[in-house]
Amino acid sequence: MENEAMAGIFSWMPILFMVLIFYFLLYRPQKKAQQERNEMLGNLKVGVEIITIGGIYGTITELAEESLKIKIADGVEIKISRNAIGSLAIKEKNDA
Repeated sequence: MENEAMAGIFSWMPILFMVLIFYFLLYRPQKKAQQERNEMLGNLKVGVEIITIGGIYGTITELAEESLKIKIADGVEIKISRNAIGSLAIKEKNDA
C-alpha cells in the first residue's frame, strides 16, 4: 500500500515540475513586463518624448483618458491611443 502511494506521488512530479517551469519562464516575466508598461503609461506627462509602436517619434502635447496628441514635426500633431505607445524615447549622448 505504501509503495502505491509513493508511486502516485512520483507520477505527479513531472506535471508539477512542468507547471513550475511554465510559471518561472513564461508567466512571471510577462506579468512583470506588463506591470512596467502600465506604470510607464500611467506616468506620461506633457513634453515627454515617445516612440509609437509604428516607429513614429513625437513629443506629447496633450493628454486625455484614452488618447493623447503628439507633435511629430513643426505644425504637425496627431492624435493616438495610449496603447499605441511603444516606449519612451531615450536621448543618446554623443561623445564627439
